[in-house]
Amino acid sequence: MTTRDEARRGTKELRTDAGRSPAPADPTPSLPERLYAARERKGVDLYRAERDTKIRSRYLAALERGDYKELPGAVYTKGFLRNYALYLGLDPDEILVQWRRERGDNAPAPQVISVPKPIAAPRRGLTFSPGVIVAALLTVAVLVVGAYLALQILRYAKPPTISVTNPQEATISVEEGTTSYTLKGMTIAGGTVTVEAAGGSRQANADSTGAWSLDVDLRRGKNQFKIDATDPATGKHSDETAQVVITLPFPQIEVPTLTVDQPADGTTLENGAIPVQGTATNATSVSIRATYDGPPAGATARSGGSPPAAPAQIDLPIGDDGTFSTPLQLSAGRWSIIVTATGANKSYSLTRHVSVAFKGVNLVVAVKGSPAWIKVWVDGKLSSVTGGAGKTYQPGKTIAFTGSKSIEVRSGSSGATFFTLNGQSIGALGKRGVPETWLFQPPDSPKKTQHQ
Repeated sequence: MTTRDEARRGTKELRTDAGRSPAPADPTPSLPERLYAARERKGVDLYRAERDTKIRSRYLAALERGDYKELPGAVYTKGFLRNYALYLGLDPDEILVQWRRERGDNAPAPQVISVPKPIAAPRRGLTFSPGVIVAALLTVAVLVVGAYLALQILRYAKPPTISVTNPQEATISVEEGTTSYTLKGMTIAGGTVTVEAAGGSRQANADSTGAWSLDVDLRRGKNQFKIDATDPATGKHSDETAQVVITLPFPQIEVPTLTVDQPADGTTLENGAIPVQGTATNATSVSIRATYDGPPAGATARSGGSPPAAPAQIDLPIGDDGTFSTPLQLSAGRWSIIVTATGANKSYSLTRHVSVAFKGVNLVVAVKGSPAWIKVWVDGKLSSVTGGAGKTYQPGKTIAFTGSKSIEVRSGSSGATFFTLNGQSIGALGKRGVPETWLFQPPDSPKKTQHQ
């Protein structure tokens, strides 16, 4: 049986009991009937009334049955009646008077403290005061500034990237007769792209999408390009450079071309370490040899002696960019340096005439065969090259020293230390593993000393 049925049953029982009473019928409805009738008019059940009033439905049913023994007590009953009457639209004071009368309590009603109506007040709509608007604007501004700073920090911390989309492979060959090629790729928007080649460097700016392109000139042989990106806002370069090698084949019938940049023809040098460098095309190798032409201008030829021996021919490979370079050791005198570029059964030569007139002491020290500890004094003072403690050099290392009067060398392995004095090869002066000190003071011959 539901609470509603119990309430109706209680009301009917009250009516039946009232009918059996010999007293005359009261035309005024009883309190339970008034409460029940008012709820029916409101069109709600006890469960809805329970949610709205926050009074348990069993207590509301007890009020509608007049079964006050089911209620916690008189104080709670009066509170329930007042709230329920307010909810049903009845006069709470009149309901309390009728409740006392039906209970047989005719004493004047004591002052009752009104219990606040439990019905929740309607929710207020959103209101925007000036303070709320200002706070919202400040919050948005802080978020925008924070996002901007985070973006800038990320941008400054991260270097740009660089990629090449054309050609798709890092090493390609093009057809004979091609004179230029268009490099394409991607980097950051607005980035500066630098392409370095043997003939110099060129730059291009990426568009708003980061795409870039640049036309580069090609020459016969291997054309090597190094590609770098720079962020103009931060000045940072890409962590890695992209490299592209484009090979333009040589026609087999073409004669090699040769350019000698150093030495210039007719140059007078003060030591024998002569740099020979230049550029060759259509060639697979370059050879360098020298011939002795006589003593320096103004000097007399050696009496009864043979001319100084010419150095052996040097064969050099050609770099990818066509360049070649090597030092050439020559003794005092006038020399002819012949540079020859050799290609497919073709060769081309250039000659440079130089004069070597040594001043002071020029000593080249070479370590061969095994490591050697070396300490050097130039004009009586320790050389900054080896320092006061000396240094250990590995085989293949070559060091040059120049002094006004003398050079003294202490070697931990005299047989692994080879000397060239003023262009004349002297070789090793001792045995390997034996420490010795040698003084070079032209025109005197090298002399062993005890300098430690």
